[in-house]
Amino acid sequence: MSIDYKAEIIKLKEKLPVTVVGHYYQRDEVFEMADITGDSLELARRCKADTNPWVVFCGVGFMGQSVKVIAPEKRVLMPKVACCAMARMIDGSYYDDSVNYMVERGIPKENILPITYINSDASVKAKVGEMGGMVCTSSNAYKIIEKGLESGKKILFVPDRCLGQNFANSMSLKSCVIGEGECDPKEADVICFNGFCSVHQLFTLDDIEFYRNRYPGIKIAVHPECDPAIVDAADFAGSTSQLIKYVNDLDPEQKVAIGTEYNLVNRMRQGNTYVLSSTKPECPTMNETTLEDLYLTLKSIEDEQPINEIVVDEHTVKYANLALERMLAIK
Repeated sequence: MSIDYKAEIIKLKEKLPVTVVGHYYQRDEVFEMADITGDSLELARRCKADTNPWVVFCGVGFMGQSVKVIAPEKRVLMPKVACCAMARMIDGSYYDDSVNYMVERGIPKENILPITYINSDASVKAKVGEMGGMVCTSSNAYKIIEKGLESGKKILFVPDRCLGQNFANSMSLKSCVIGEGECDPKEADVICFNGFCSVHQLFTLDDIEFYRNRYPGIKIAVHPECDPAIVDAADFAGSTSQLIKYVNDLDPEQKVAIGTEYNLVNRMRQGNTYVLSSTKPECPTMNETTLEDLYLTLKSIEDEQPINEIVVDEHTVKYANLALERMLAIK
C-alpha cells in the first residue's frame, strides 16, 4: 500500500514542535510543505527568530549549517544533505591560499577584509569571521561591500567571482579574479575567488538576443550570479526575492525572460514569463529532496531517532556566527 506522503507530512507537522524550511529553488511539492520559504537572507533571519526547537531544512548543506551557527541550540535536520557545487569550490585551504596570494603581492593580512557569499561552508565562514569579515547574500551584497569599504581595506570576495564582479561594477569599483589573467590586488578594490554557480552560467548573450528578437520590448531579468556580460545586457539584476518583486510589479501583459533557477521561474507569473535558456536551468542538488525524504526526516523526530542532523563544532560556530551576525546587523 503506497503512502500519501503529503498527508502524513501534514499530520507530523501538526504533532511535532518542528518548523519546515524551504528555499525557493526546491521542487514544487516540497516547497508547498514548508512553513518558512524564501531566499538565503530571509531564511537566515526567520530561522533565527523561530521558536520551535526542531528545524527541518529543505535546501543545500550550507543553509542548514547557517541555521545551526546562528541558533546552535536548535536541532537542525535536512531531508537530504545536498551540497551546493559553488560551496564545494572553496574550503579552508583554498581560502588560505587566496589570502596568501594577496599577501605575497604586497597586501598585509591586516589590510584584507574578507566577505563570503552565504553559499559557502561553515568552515570558510569561520575563517572569514576570525579575520573580522562578514557574510553576504545576493540581496544585501551591495550594502555589505559598501560597509566593508569604510574600513579602507581591500575586499577579498569568496567564492562567487560573478557576484563579486557584478557588485563591484555596480559601485564603479575595480575588481579582478585570482587565477584569471593578471590579478594585481594593489590595483583592484575587490579581489574575487574564482568560483561560480554552474546553473547561472547556462545563460548566454545568444539567449538574450533570441528573446529580444522574438518578443520586441521584452524585459530581461537575471540573478547576479550570472556572468557580468549577462548582467550588463539585462534590464534588471537582483536576488531571488528581488526578482520575484520585479516580476510581480510588471504589467501582466509585459513579457519577461528570467535568468535564474527553473523551479522558481516556473512558479512565477504565468503567461508572459519565460526561462532565459534553451536548456532547463535546474539545480541538481536543490532538486534532490523529495516528499518521501521530508516524511522520513519528520518521522525520525517522532521516533526519537533523528537522521541527517547538522553538527558544527564549537570553534566554527563561534567565528562563523560572528561573520553572520555582522551581516544581520547591517540593515
